[in-house]
Amino acid sequence: MGVDPGLTRCGIGIVEASNGRRVQMVAVDVARTKPEMAPHYRLLLISEAIEEAIARHQPDVLAVERVFAQENVRSVTGTAQVAGIVMLAAAKAGLPLGMHTPSEVKAAVTGNGRAEKNQVQLMVQRILRLDAPPRPKDAADALAIAICHAWRGGALHMDSVDRAQHGGAGMLPRAEGADLTPAQRIWAGAERISRRHGAVEPKERQS
Repeated sequence: MGVDPGLTRCGIGIVEASNGRRVQMVAVDVARTKPEMAPHYRLLLISEAIEEAIARHQPDVLAVERVFAQENVRSVTGTAQVAGIVMLAAAKAGLPLGMHTPSEVKAAVTGNGRAEKNQVQLMVQRILRLDAPPRPKDAADALAIAICHAWRGGALHMDSVDRAQHGGAGMLPRAEGADLTPAQRIWAGAERISRRHGAVEPKERQS
């Protein structure tokens, strides 16, 4: 189950992965809240939607976008609050937790860590063999996060502390080695690019 955290729109996508790289969509939804609502009630609505999705679909793992940004502090604060709710929901359900940067997710589904939103939507459509690109973009992003985690084989489960998952120094993924696949090298490069810039593009959503 992948979650694209956002306070106005929170994407929730569930995929089923089989042997190899074959994945299929199980469900997708977007939890929405109104900006005029009190923040704690907005968080409650999103929390309830996430917990309902977990109860309904019984995922094996929960994956969420790792949040950090230089600009639009108000927006990223709300996004980080929702990411915290996702982490708590995983703990309450006893699920492993995966966290992936937007660059990692883009690299996983498109091969380009700097891909545009529409490219991600189109590739998610192609990978999941859908009749149309998932909309809104939050839905496509949630499915992309789930696909990314499935293809990484759960390598970033957060059952132990990993400072890199929280923006800490060091512990970047290894970028070289004969045992790395081309996709793993792309992910490692995307992670280094995002960490070097210290940010990702601001969320195009209200907070």
